[in-house]
Amino acid sequence: MKKPTTEKRLFQYALHFKKTILIGLVCLMVAVGLELTGPFIAKRLIDQHIIGVANQYVLVESDEGVEWEGQHYQRVDRTDQEGPMVTLFQDGLRYYLLDGQVPLDAAFVEADGSQVILRHQEGTIEITGQQLSTAQVFNFFQNEIMPIVGLLALYIGLILIASVFVYYKTYLLQFASNRIIQKMRKDVFHHIQRLPIKYFVDQPAGRILARVTNDTEAIRELYVKVLEVFASGSIYMFGIFIALFILDVKVGLIALVLIPLLIIWMRVYKKIGGHYNRVIRETNSNINANINESIQGMPMIQAYDQTERMLGEFEQLNEKQRTYQTKMNTFNAMTSFNLVDLLRNIGFVVFILYFGNVALDGTALVSAGLLYALVDLINRVFEPMNQMVSQLEQLEQARASGGRVFHLLDEEPEDMNNEAIHRYQGKVVFDHVSFAYEKEDYVLKDVNFTIEPGQTAAFVGHTGSGKSTIMNLLFRFYDPTKGQILIDGENTRNYAKQQIRQHIGIVLQDPFIFTGTVISNITMNDPGVSREAAISALKAVGADKFIEKLPKKYDQPVKEKGNEFSTGQRQLLSFARALAFNPAILILDEATANIDTETEGMIQEALKVLKQGRTTLVIAHRLSTIQQADQIFVLHHGEIIEKGNHHSLLAEEGEYFRMYQMQLGKSKQNIS
Repeated sequence: MKKPTTEKRLFQYALHFKKTILIGLVCLMVAVGLELTGPFIAKRLIDQHIIGVANQYVLVESDEGVEWEGQHYQRVDRTDQEGPMVTLFQDGLRYYLLDGQVPLDAAFVEADGSQVILRHQEGTIEITGQQLSTAQVFNFFQNEIMPIVGLLALYIGLILIASVFVYYKTYLLQFASNRIIQKMRKDVFHHIQRLPIKYFVDQPAGRILARVTNDTEAIRELYVKVLEVFASGSIYMFGIFIALFILDVKVGLIALVLIPLLIIWMRVYKKIGGHYNRVIRETNSNINANINESIQGMPMIQAYDQTERMLGEFEQLNEKQRTYQTKMNTFNAMTSFNLVDLLRNIGFVVFILYFGNVALDGTALVSAGLLYALVDLINRVFEPMNQMVSQLEQLEQARASGGRVFHLLDEEPEDMNNEAIHRYQGKVVFDHVSFAYEKEDYVLKDVNFTIEPGQTAAFVGHTGSGKSTIMNLLFRFYDPTKGQILIDGENTRNYAKQQIRQHIGIVLQDPFIFTGTVISNITMNDPGVSREAAISALKAVGADKFIEKLPKKYDQPVKEKGNEFSTGQRQLLSFARALAFNPAILILDEATANIDTETEGMIQEALKVLKQGRTTLVIAHRLSTIQQADQIFVLHHGEIIEKGNHHSLLAEEGEYFRMYQMQLGKSKQNIS
């Protein structure tokens, strides 16, 4: 089944909060509508109350209108009365009051005393009139002051109301954006917890970290900034085009050419800029992985003088990131902003040519208010275009990051089922088990053994013989390639991995201590493990001897990885953690390999009590620690070549005997 595109999946995430986003978009549309009243108000103010004052006036009998020489005149466009007329004619900054009805689009030629000469449609007009002083002209403007103030007040009021809607638009869209990315991060982190161990073996930790942090942060910018910019820009442009069509259909049609140009450019940018951004994001992820590896391995790097090599590897990645970032910046500088400026200049040239042709043709009269409104709207249409084009880089970064995040989410997770199952009796059977990490490269080959409840079984062998793999299979970090594993006669595949692990405890060679407190590291915040049980487990393994000396004892804060404790102390904490959960089966994966002799002795004493009624599987390099085991299995290249107890295996004088003699010889040599 074909998976949805990255864009569609990003959109599907947005749908989780569609109600909030829709309310925000409605607020945006209201704000845009209120803001776009500006050009219409300006057009009315100019045409009706500023330029419109130069008009034809009719003599009226009422006291309304303009008072002139004891009589009142009303503009012809504001009354339906008929009577003697005068015309207030404007020529630049000069005004003339002419007798009779004079065409307003006539051109002034000259004035000779009380005679004024005009030119109109290839002819001249001679008419009686007089030039008005500033005070006289003010009589005609006096009645326009209140309407002008009213329109300005209306516009300011609408802008204030629009600002309220803009605030809620911004708040709601950013609120939704942060909730979207919160959900995405939660989904990614939850998904990581469900991924099989094999995924973490194949992927560097730094790369996974980059997807959870850097990539989701880039996607957050998509929802917080890009979503708002593109939504606002699209709605704003839509409103502007509606306004243009209302004012002049032909200008609106011409302006529509901008839409396909913008779409074509976005596609070009997606192809070129998208490639650059994918390389940048991938390189940044590799840089994180490199830094993480350097920090984790700093003791070895400094011990083996590998600083120059690590610096070289880092600089190689750093240079690649810089190269592609420079290409991206150059691409943006050469195209994006220049494109909008170019379109703006071309748009004004087309505008001038169009209205120049209208003026020369004389087919239509274009008012100053209309020209102002159209110029204002055309200038405004490039603002959202500029904002959208400037966000294309962020859009491509988010798309590239989204692809990486969704690739992680597409990794097949394990089935989750935490439903409680009955406690094991502890019988473990490996029935013709074979396993390969990679294809046919088997690390276990037809392994068969049975461990009865309460027994202690030890697995020994040289490095790579398959000891740890047996434990990984029992704990269901992996499943057998062939054969089956049975616990109390039940195939482990019949249960979810979480269920299988409910009654199995494990102590690894390298214990992991969590940030928190001593007690929280034992209980793991599981309500099923009481504080008293945790303290009892700590005392059982002898950890109380050093914990009681801490300032806050069992509530002592623990730093990252428990670095304030020695290796042996950390191992004791890990051992107590396993015991606190009272497992039916206990796995010790070379748990005593890094522990000093004194601490090992403490653990051995604790094990004598803990083994009662509990099946224990031990992987050990020190053969001296497993001499009391009920069964010992000797592995060689994935096969069990010997089995028995300590004394029977020594009597056979086989591989176990040679290993024991070798370790015994080293011990004697160390003693001497």
